Amino acid sequence: MERRNFLKRSLLGAAAFTIVPRHVLGGVGYIAPSDQITKAIIGVGGIGYNHHFEREGRLVAVCDVDRHHLQRALERAGEGIHGYTDFRELLQQKDIDVVHIATPPHWHGLISIMAAEAGKDIWCEKPMTRTIGEGKRVVEAVNNFGRMFRLNTWFRFKDDFYGLGTTVKPLKKVIDSGVLGWPLKVTVSGITGYDWKFYWSGAHNLSPQAVPEYLDYNMWLGPAPYKPYNEQRVHSKFRGFWDYDGGGLGDMGQHYLDPVQYMLNKDHTSPVRVDVDAPQQHPDAVGSWRRIEYTYEDGCRIILDGENRDSDAAYIEGPHGKIYRGFRSTIPDIQKFADSLPDPEPQITSFHESVRTRQKFALNEINGHRSCTVVNMGIAALRLGRSLEFDPVKQEFINDEGANRLLFPEMRSPWSM
Repeated sequence: MERRNFLKRSLLGAAAFTIVPRHVLGGVGYIAPSDQITKAIIGVGGIGYNHHFEREGRLVAVCDVDRHHLQRALERAGEGIHGYTDFRELLQQKDIDVVHIATPPHWHGLISIMAAEAGKDIWCEKPMTRTIGEGKRVVEAVNNFGRMFRLNTWFRFKDDFYGLGTTVKPLKKVIDSGVLGWPLKVTVSGITGYDWKFYWSGAHNLSPQAVPEYLDYNMWLGPAPYKPYNEQRVHSKFRGFWDYDGGGLGDMGQHYLDPVQYMLNKDHTSPVRVDVDAPQQHPDAVGSWRRIEYTYEDGCRIILDGENRDSDAAYIEGPHGKIYRGFRSTIPDIQKFADSLPDPEPQITSFHESVRTRQKFALNEINGHRSCTVVNMGIAALRLGRSLEFDPVKQEFINDEGANRLLFPEMRSPWSM
């Protein structure tokens, strides 16, 4: 696909498109085709099939390298929906406004960048990217091409946060008030549900198997290093391998860590250090860990207590107060106190509003990249088995060549950034 010609054709097609006023075509409640936001889903296995079908927008295309997944999705979608096995062909379809990316994480960065180049807005599954370097490139592409981006985790703006008996909003209001003091320590442990996928590890010494005829395994691997096919590597098992994800931390980490970044007002920065306590990791398959601790420049800390050692620890602790699970606190009548405080800055929490107004979504490429960086710092420290220091401005590790190689790992030809 030759980018310049493709974009030129897209612009010519857009110039020929006419918006018809709603009142000409129908009465009250009528939504003109020009007002509808259209979407396509890339990756229609588990998450793509079970969740993204129900998201906002009119579905016009689906894509998957597994022909069984693709056929099932087309049957559910009904007539008139285009099906693809190569996402690059889908990106050439001109009537797509938003691309939903529900592939394994090793594809998130590349597809996001190519979707931005193709003039599509992007709704991406978590983790945002598999590496810190890929996240930097996505931020650049989304901004260079003027696209809207949404990351698919939502706890910073709705729903009860895991195990805490409250949404994030009152927690942030209390923190912003300064009543807890500063710096803060946040302990994320089994008591908040983090152990759900904690022991999600990959299998070792896999024997090569025949590739199923319905699966384009070469395209499934994409930029990842070639490894002989084994059913343990693909579909729901891929999270157990470093080449594609980072176990339970990669899968669930951004759900837990993004709201913490938001509450601590760290959306434009990153920790400066990460320490790990874990067994030696296998070079291919993800293993479990005991404890990961992040430290920010101002002394704030996040502790991921994998073994639930600190089962009685406060979730948020400052010099002058603590908040526990169930929204209990050393602060008298904390709910009433939170209700009395001013609300945080308003956020756009409908992606379609973001697409229509061209204003950034609540969880966008910038703050999404920063919370994903926390996840990927932990994964890098786990893989290397050592503490790492990080420069939040340069977004690279300090005096550690091995860690910095993990920022932009070599991609398998013909894929590159």
